[in-house]
Order: sequence, then C-alpha cells, then structure tokens
Amino acid sequence: MRTRQKRQVCVLLPNKQHLDLIVKGSARGHDVLNSVLKHLGVSELQVFGLAVLKDNEYLFLDSEQKLSKYFGKRWNRGSLMVPFILFLRVQHYVESGLLILSSKVQQLYYTELRQKVLHSQSCHQEALLFQLAASALQAEVGDLEQRAERNNEEEEEGEEGGEEKRQERKHRHYFLPEDYFPSWLIQRRGRDFLLQHCPVLHAELRGVTRSQAVLQFIKEASSLQDGPVTFYRMRQEKKESRSSILLGVAMKGVHIYQEVGGKQCQLYVFSWTDIERLTFQGSRFEIAAVGSLCLPKLVYHTPSATHSKHILRHLSGSHRFHIITRDAVGYLHQLEDMQASRFYKEAYICDTTRLAHRLQSNSLTSSMSDRSVAVETTTAWSKEGEGEEEGEEEEEVVTAEFELCVDEPEELFVDSPAELSWLAEQSVDGALVLPSSYWAAVAMEMKQVLKSRADEEEVSID
Repeated sequence: MRTRQKRQVCVLLPNKQHLDLIVKGSARGHDVLNSVLKHLGVSELQVFGLAVLKDNEYLFLDSEQKLSKYFGKRWNRGSLMVPFILFLRVQHYVESGLLILSSKVQQLYYTELRQKVLHSQSCHQEALLFQLAASALQAEVGDLEQRAERNNEEEEEGEEGGEEKRQERKHRHYFLPEDYFPSWLIQRRGRDFLLQHCPVLHAELRGVTRSQAVLQFIKEASSLQDGPVTFYRMRQEKKESRSSILLGVAMKGVHIYQEVGGKQCQLYVFSWTDIERLTFQGSRFEIAAVGSLCLPKLVYHTPSATHSKHILRHLSGSHRFHIITRDAVGYLHQLEDMQASRFYKEAYICDTTRLAHRLQSNSLTSSMSDRSVAVETTTAWSKEGEGEEEGEEEEEVVTAEFELCVDEPEELFVDSPAELSWLAEQSVDGALVLPSSYWAAVAMEMKQVLKSRADEEEVSID
C-alpha cells in the first residue's frame, strides 16, 4: 500500500531555483524528467540528466529505474511532508552551445558551466580564465560603456579628483572578482589587479549580444582542462582511507588526476580511441588502454558497486553522445572556418539552419537511452532483479564491462545511415523529422556547393 502513496520530490536546478513535484510511490526517473520538462516549458533537455547525491558524489539516474532504488527504505517510509532531493545537472558537455537547441536549456548549461569555472584549478590557463570572465560579464552585464556611464553619473556629483582616479573608480564596483574568478587566482593576482584589467577585456567585447556572449563562453570553456568534466573519486588501493584519484568523464575521453598536497595532478588523458575496455567487478574498476600505448591496466576502487555501475553507465553514455554529435561538431568547425575567412557568407547562414534541422532529426537526448551506437556492451548481473529488496545490494558479485570500438567503419553513421534509423524517429521541440540518410545527403550537397563556388572563382579569375 505504501508504494501507492504520493511522494514529494524537489529538483534543484543549476540556476539555484527548484521545482517541487508530486509523484507516485512507483515513479521512475523518466516520470520526474517528464515533469521537469513540463515545468520548464521545453520538450528536450538534451545534455542534462537527473542525479542523486550519494557519498558526496552526483550519480546520474537510470531513467528506467524506480526512484525507490535510489532512496531505499527512506522512500517506503516517505510522505508528502519531507521531500526527496534530486539534481538537474549537465551529464554530457559540448564544444558549442549551438548543439543545444533550446535557449532555456542553453542558459541552464551556461549557468552550471559558470560554477565549474569558478572551481577550476587549471593554474596554467590563467589567460583563458580572464577571457572567460570577460565573456561572462558581457553575457550578464552587457556593454561596459553603458554600465560605466551609469557609474559616472552617480560619481560626478560632489566628486573631485584626477582623471586616473575617476577611471579607476568607474570600473571598480560593477562586478565582484569572487563571482568571476577562482579563489586561487584572486589570491595570486589580488582583487585590485582583477578589477583593473578585467574591464579592459570586457570592453573589447562591446557590441557582442548577450546571447552571443553566452555561446562564446561555452566555446571557450570547452578548452578549460578541468571545466567541462564530471569527476568521480576513487582509491588506488581498496583499503585506503582517502580517495586520492579523480576519474574525469570529459567530452572526448577520460582524464585521470591524483590529488597531491591539495592540488590536482593530471596523470593520464585518454581519448575514446585510446581506451580498449572499461570493466568493473564490485567496487574494482579497471581501465585497459589500447596496446599501442603500452600502458599497464589501471585498477582503481570506487566507494561501492553502485558507484561503479553508474560511472560505467555515464562513461558509456558519454562515449555514445560523442559518436552521435561528432558529425555536427565537424560541420560547426567547418562553418566557423568559413565565417572566419569571410568566404561563402551566404552558405554559412544557410547551413547553420540546416545544421539545426540535422540536430532536430537526430535528437541528442537519444544518447541517454540504453541503445548503443558505437559501444559494444556486455553485462552480467549475478544478483540483481526486481525480486531484490529495495535498498539492499550484493555488491561483490556485480560485474560489467564494455568495449569501445570507435574506429570501426561500420559504426560511422554517415557511411551506414541504416544502422541509425531509430534516431530518425526522434525530434526536438516538435520540429521537422528527417530520415537518417539526410546526414549523408547534406554532406554531399555541402561538398558540391563548395566545389561549384571554387570553380566559379577560378573562371572569374581567368
């Protein structure tokens, strides 16, 4: 009878707002996700997932699992008086904000990425952090001149002094360094240095719209070493009391860090093509690199088999997301190069719209499903099923692995669109649904357009 009772779920958003939802006792992850979509007024969340906080780490929910699996006995004893907390967090990072079609979702992505930048420890990327602060100020404040004029009007009355002092005071109070720079950078440079030099970079962005500044921030942040990364703590030895290893799930692969003296030291950077196999058995987590790297198998230990299982699912989903979006990312790079060189401006405008159509016909949220594009997954759950009591797990006997096979040509969806026919059934915001063969057709059309224009130029020169 208890499972039929209602439960209150509070979903915390990246922008510090929250959604209070009422769900059934038998609700699953996708039920909550659908309610979030309805409250936000969007049809797809694309790069976001729901997460639960367990042992001070965010574990992304399997949308098909019941919420009772994550909250255990507390869920059975729950009532409408005490809410269960879930978090809407970025599950898959992107190189370009243009891959996120909804402006609301894009803004949520920007907000979470802003917080990641503030906690960055990439001391060797100080210049990038200054540029990110300038882009964030442009996105949130707008043109510096307009802000400065308002400050001047307030200060001119009854204020006497040299021009240099007025210029210094003009920029001093329109932002707080703590809101735009990591704490270590403030300590290294000092507040006065940041207040003096950051407005110079901000002023260079005059005329850039706020939406363009958001896109610029997202693009620049993709280059931050520890920015667009989800970290999981692990131990080198099973009996170690402290987890000194950080496994980072990044856009293009896996990063391994070790904490030494309170600082993160990067040990390994694996692209997806560098990894042959990921395996876990209980809390034991193994990473096998391809033979050409001549690296021994890396063995770490997670807090529990539950952590291992969810980390493996996140890795598998991120690899799948990378495969699904890499064609679109390639076209974005091509279009950016065309815009930078000031050639084929008309084609750039046209193909940006076409890119949106391709993303709509190949919904990015499909990467959160259990279907695999380029991950060959084998699982063996010895003691896991619906008959188990909620909140109890046999961690030692849970084993799983998946093998990455990015380079096999039959898995490149441009060459074999039939293998991704299921993607064509997805759409974003109810837009045009196109067959998967559209991707290959657009690629060919783009090449023909570029070739024909190049031929026209040659003729005109002759």
